[in-house]
Order: sequence, then structure tokens, then C-alpha cells
Amino acid sequence: MTQLSCADAQTPSIIQLASIVQCAEQFQLSEILAENFGVPLEAARATCGNYLRAFRKCPDNPSKSLDAWRHLLWKQALGDQYSSLAGEIYLKWLQLRYYYLALTPDVVTLLDRLHSQYMLGLITNGPSAAQWEKIERLNLKSFFDIILVSGDLPWEKPQQQIFHEACEYLGVEPRQCLMVGDKLETDILGGIHAKLGATVWIPLSSDDQINDFGPDYTIEKVTDLPSLLPKNTGKLGNFRRPKNGFSRLNHNLDLDDCNSNSSDGS
Repeated sequence: MTQLSCADAQTPSIIQLASIVQCAEQFQLSEILAENFGVPLEAARATCGNYLRAFRKCPDNPSKSLDAWRHLLWKQALGDQYSSLAGEIYLKWLQLRYYYLALTPDVVTLLDRLHSQYMLGLITNGPSAAQWEKIERLNLKSFFDIILVSGDLPWEKPQQQIFHEACEYLGVEPRQCLMVGDKLETDILGGIHAKLGATVWIPLSSDDQINDFGPDYTIEKVTDLPSLLPKNTGKLGNFRRPKNGFSRLNHNLDLDDCNSNSSDGS
């Protein structure tokens, strides 16, 4: 069975479309604040923008629960005049967040198909609690044989060690793996540093440009991926799946610094 290493668990197509998700969140929340709570529309837009910027900067605080931290961020964004709305707005934001992040049926079908033929790994940068909430709420565990969150480890993408950790867990060589991601500076560069078999880039927009290094392949959307994969997986080895299904590794990393190079709160 061949190996495939996918990138971030942050969008309906697994790749990170944070700006689109957060734009939709901001628009809808601004409307809700204005229509349901009487907050002037411009103030509502400013409030939502302030919250999302603060959340992107630090989506997790290890000294507080996720709920408590986000509630505090909403109180600060709303200001004294509207801080009493923080609890209700936080719950509405959480509902909208996972509505927009939910996997689309075609991506679920793709993951089911790939997981029946290949070993899949998920590597994502970001604070542990926030990333694991996302993984669990999006029901991603069933699709992957290994899940690594940088907040649980001493490394993050593009450091080669986090890729080699996944390879070691799966019992495979880096050259037998394919890295699929949307970020050149973390996903693709990391795959190159780790000497994986190939890298596949899914640009976030047509404006994204390849600079000093590039992927082996570029595709427009994740559902195009099967066209790049070998038809006869037996030629590349026959590897057993790990018994545990997935791994939440914890090396007791100090999480005081929220600013992972790919932790954007999405």
C-alpha cells in the first residue's frame, strides 16, 4: 500500500482557504450583530474584523480553555458597550466557523477512496488544542493513519523532522511519500527538505507565484489528485496500516508562543 501525506486540515477541501472562510464569517457575523443586536453596521464590521485578527494572531492560549480564550477575545473586540453580547456571539461564530469549514461531499468521497488504497498522513501547524478541536469537529480521524499537530511536537513545517516523524510512524521511507499542500513555504518546501518522493501544490489563488523553489506537480483542486497517483499501488510496496489508526503525540512543548508559521486561526 502506497503512502500519501496531506497538508492542513483547515478547509472544505483539506487545504487552507482561511481568507475565504474568515471573509464569510465576518460578513455574516456583522449582519447578525447589526440586525439581531442593534449594533451599528460599521461598528459591527469593525468588531468582527478586530476579533478575527486577534484570533488569527493567537487562536489558542494554553493558560485558558478554548472557550474561555475566545470569549475573552470577543469581549475585547466588542468593547465595553457591547461586551455583554460576547457569549452569544461566540457561539454563533463557532457555528458559522464549522459550517464553512465542513468537508464537501466530493472531498469526503475522495478521502474514502484514497484511504482504501493508500496510507494517509495529516500534518498541520498550530497550537494543539485549537487544531485538535478542528480535527475532531470535522471528523478527520477516520480518514488518516497518522495525524501530527506541530503544537504537540518540537518541530513544525517546513522542518524536515515533522515529516520524518510521520514516515517513521507509518514505517515507510520518505521517498515513498507524496506531500500535498497549498503553502509553498511550509508544505512544499518542507516536502523538499524531507526528501519526499514528490510534492503537489494546490495554489490558493491564480495570483500565487512559484519563487525560488517549486513543486513537482501543480493541480487546481484537491479532487484532481487521483490523476497523479499510480494505478497499481502494489508496485510501490505493500505496507500494513498502524494498529492505532492515528496518533496524538505529545512532547510537552511549551505553547506560550502561538505564532506558528502556519497557525493563522483558520
